[in-house]
Amino acid sequence: MNSISVRALLVRGMIAGVIAGALALAVAYFLGESQVDAAIAIEEAHSHAAHGGGGGGGEEEELVSRTMQATGGLATALLVFGVAVGGIAALVYAYALGRIGNFGPRATAALIAGAALLTVYVVPFLKYPANPPAVGNPDTIGKRTTLFFLMVALSLLLAVAAVIIGKRLAPALGNWNATIAAAAGFVLAIGLAYAFLPSFDEVGKDFPASLLWKFRLSTLAVQTTFWAGFGLIFGYLTERLLVSGNGADARRVATPVG
Repeated sequence: MNSISVRALLVRGMIAGVIAGALALAVAYFLGESQVDAAIAIEEAHSHAAHGGGGGGGEEEELVSRTMQATGGLATALLVFGVAVGGIAALVYAYALGRIGNFGPRATAALIAGAALLTVYVVPFLKYPANPPAVGNPDTIGKRTTLFFLMVALSLLLAVAAVIIGKRLAPALGNWNATIAAAAGFVLAIGLAYAFLPSFDEVGKDFPASLLWKFRLSTLAVQTTFWAGFGLIFGYLTERLLVSGNGADARRVATPVG
């Protein structure tokens, strides 16, 4: 594969990632931050109650204000995430184009974005959903974080395995049946991982169920917005690069080597 072509895709992936990150930022700010503020208010109320409802004489000054967290901190996190993940997705795209079926640039971008949303977020989320402040035992946060990333790694590895198995079964079963068989194997393996990995039920009885539900939906909306935006924007940019005749080097990307 021509290095200039890969570089062109990498740049476009990072550009698409930044734009998708900005879209996700808007969703996170307008949908998610109000849920976080409500959860923080509950956490502070519990803290005051635990200390007998006394005044704020012993409170520590915040290193980073809540306003900065909800604006500059959130923007930095999502935009840096967008650049990094957009670059990685572009490299995956460069390898996958022409190897996963007879799909055009936009369709390939959409498939990769959808697969990333499913494997990197939705599958781990269903086992270890995000928790707002005031939910969860601080003593188990390290274990919960480790298990979440373990679930991400398992999901990615199993997805890659499903694609490989599906391609190998295709000559014997046909594309449709091979895809169904590979997808069923993926679901079965994920189900076993769900069954054997430990679960956590650390939501207090006095925490509003509606707030927890809204917070988790908002986190899912942020990730869905990011990956949907990335798939659409990156697909548009790559189609212009690969189909509109922007040079022979770019067109070589569409022809896999080996």
